[in-house]
This record gives sequence, C-alpha cells and structure tokens, in this order.
Amino acid sequence: MSQTPDTIVHLLRHGEVYNPDGILYGRRDGFHLSDLGVRMAERVAESIKDRDIVHLRSSPLERAQETGRPLAQARGLEIVTDERVIESTNRFEGKRFAGGQNALRDPRSWLLLWNPLRPSWGEPYKQVVARMMAAVDDAREAARGHEAVVVSHQLPIWITRLAAERRSFLHDPRRRQCTLCSLTSFHFVGDRLTQVSYSEPAGDLIPVQDKKAPFSAGGAPEQRRP
Repeated sequence: MSQTPDTIVHLLRHGEVYNPDGILYGRRDGFHLSDLGVRMAERVAESIKDRDIVHLRSSPLERAQETGRPLAQARGLEIVTDERVIESTNRFEGKRFAGGQNALRDPRSWLLLWNPLRPSWGEPYKQVVARMMAAVDDAREAARGHEAVVVSHQLPIWITRLAAERRSFLHDPRRRQCTLCSLTSFHFVGDRLTQVSYSEPAGDLIPVQDKKAPFSAGGAPEQRRP
C-alpha cells in the first residue's frame, strides 16, 4: 500500500506563448502568453485552486509569471521569483524553427550536436537538475505538510523528472511528456521523494496537431516511482 505524501511540489509548465515567427525564444524577454495561453493558465488555476497549495514560485520569464498569476490570485499567494527554475540556455536561441525554416538544416549547426547526453548545444543537463532540485527542495520546505507550485519550462521540468526517475537524459524532444500547462508532481514523505505523477489540467485546450508527445491529454494521471 502506498504512503500518503505529506508534501507535494507541482512543477507547472507555462502556457502557450505568442510566437508567430517560430523563434526559439529561450531566455529572451518580451515573449508573453497568447490568448490561448492565458486561458490555459486560468484553467489550471480553476482546476487546482481548492488544493492545499500554500507556496508559489516561478521562473522570472514573462510567460511563467503570467501563467502563475491566476493561481496566485485564486489562492491569495505571492509569487516568489526564482532564477533557478528559468529556461535552460541554448545556443540555438533566436533561431527560427517554423515558417519553412529550420535552423537544424544548416550544416553549421551540426557542429553543436555532437553530444546529446551533455548536451553540447546548451546548459549541461546535470547543472539544470541541480538548480531545479535546489528550488524544489526549498519549495518543499516552505510548504511542508502542504503543497507548492513551481512554474517553469518544458526542458528543465522534463530533465528533472528523468533524473528523479533514474532514467537516461538521452531522449527525443518530440516525445517529452510535458505539454503546455501540465503538472509534473513530486510527492514527498518527509524529505524523501516517493513518487512522480503527471496530469494535464488544460490538455483539452491544446489543438491536436500541436501535441508533440504521443500521450493522451485526458484520463487518469500517469504515475511512476523514482
């Protein structure tokens, strides 16, 4: 029989971003939620507002702050800005990946792809996990006995989940189980991580053609033990 967790830290990916030019925006300023992204953030807040959430922290980037705002209002919480849960650095930042253009088709880009386990094109995965888990631990401590939400970005959330579940960092980015405004939830008993669960409160708002990962947006949360 599984133990009832005494603290849960939810990693919330931000909502859809207005990005008509298909740029890999990374850590760039000025990228805000689209109208659909705002609806996604509102849907998540409505879905979890009655949970025992007592702490909320977020990446400093606009899209993350805007995603956390409806929940902050619903729960009467202050958003704690945390640089440690920011998007990963990426040497393809600013390049276009839509509208008939794809930076990966440029042979000059191939020199950056020699080591997918590090990865060679951006911030080392181990470094991402270290900073993310430090923030998760602080959120857990701040919400001990209750629940916390950390608003972050797809890659940091997914890599942290892989590490928690002792899986390889090598993966296909198109198959990350971390859709827009999804929740990757870390369940703790005391200081011990006992389970990772996943849910998509705003999954029905995502157009089918935009769902990169081959997982259902509905149904019961998928669960794994670390």
